[in-house]
Amino acid sequence: MKPNTPATSSEPTPPWRDRRGFMAAGAAAMTGLLISPGVRLIVFALAASTPAASGANPKVRWGLLVDTNACAPGCDACVRACRTENGLPQNPGPTDAQWIRKIEIRELRTGKTQSLPVMCQHCAEPPCVDVCPTGASFKRVDGIVLVDKHICIGCRYCVMACPYKARSFVHEPLSGQKPDVPRGQGTVEGCTLCVHRVDRGESPACVQACAAQAQGAMVFGDLNDPQSEISLRLERYATRALREDLQLNTGVRYAGL
Repeated sequence: MKPNTPATSSEPTPPWRDRRGFMAAGAAAMTGLLISPGVRLIVFALAASTPAASGANPKVRWGLLVDTNACAPGCDACVRACRTENGLPQNPGPTDAQWIRKIEIRELRTGKTQSLPVMCQHCAEPPCVDVCPTGASFKRVDGIVLVDKHICIGCRYCVMACPYKARSFVHEPLSGQKPDVPRGQGTVEGCTLCVHRVDRGESPACVQACAAQAQGAMVFGDLNDPQSEISLRLERYATRALREDLQLNTGVRYAGL
């Protein structure tokens, strides 16, 4: 199955979308803002308008394929790797951020159970971007959905809009942050597909950890390249998106569901 491409429309761009784009572009002037002592934030919004600044390529759409048949119920290597890579607590409390989580699903008719990781699905039509009043939630030209910490006001509209429960709000002061992963109390965050690694030509930490465990349940690559491993697998095997009824054209696909 080839990945779907988002539908185009001849209708004029709504004014609120123009305002949001203007505010996101204006965030570039805030490069020097500090949200946490010693951590200088990267202006992610710059990547949306100038791909070369971050390695974002408009010809690419990054995606992730999860084979649920190879995803072991007791394995949480991807979850632990995400926490380590992004400076998240290894034993999160009820209010701590979780960018990726393992869930168990059961087929009611057959009783079959499956384990699968759920994270930001990096939609082509992201609801979180649509509802954000400041433009803090945005999609890069290569399909990765991010949050610009400079202009996130913590309203949490995106948290409510996300059908995958993939966004977290930072309630507490932060410590031990990673230089490549800026975070901030009072802002919203979620899976970035390890954008800092992707821009260096590496795979996300969860994919690397899954391969190290010899599970091979995760494949990362360019959905726009018909010869990439992820595209070849999508062509060869039946896959599904979570909440297909919403027609969000997600960048994360699941095989075996």
